[in-house]
Amino acid sequence: MRNLPAFTLAGYDKGRGKLVQALWFAVMNTVFMAWFTPAGVRTMLLRAFGAKIGEGVLIRHRVRVLWPWKLEIGDHTWIGEGAFLLNLEPIRIGAHVCVSQEAMICTGSHDHRKADFRYRNAPITVEDGAWIATRATVLAGVTVGAQSVVAAGTVLTRDLPALTLHAVDGSRRPVPEPV
Repeated sequence: MRNLPAFTLAGYDKGRGKLVQALWFAVMNTVFMAWFTPAGVRTMLLRAFGAKIGEGVLIRHRVRVLWPWKLEIGDHTWIGEGAFLLNLEPIRIGAHVCVSQEAMICTGSHDHRKADFRYRNAPITVEDGAWIATRATVLAGVTVGAQSVVAAGTVLTRDLPALTLHAVDGSRRPVPEPV
């Protein structure tokens, strides 16, 4: 049986003090996510809060990033509208990656086997050239291999080797060559 009042933040480091956290939330919820904010301003804001962002990165509106200082994005990567980078732990996204609309990259979870429902968080790596398709979810501790595809609407719970397609039916097969 769960004992949710026993839950604590033990072992979880947000990485910055409460003032910086509050300032980021204010900026994220007013300027960063707004449709009228240019993509270049979004990358500038992330960098100002400690994210490591490469050149030519495109971040669309309604993107949510929990903690910018726990985010690294390589060159020429796209983050689509409404994507959620829930990074209680670091997220490293390589170069030439596409994270499509409303995809979720989630480094946090809970240990369902423990009564206090303690955190079971782990970093995520998305290697160069990968594609996280629309409404796909990548869960804590996973590495998405280079040039791999996480198909639309799927949930990825374990590492995906390079050049592999994780399909809706849960199967894995080689990524087809481009035409």
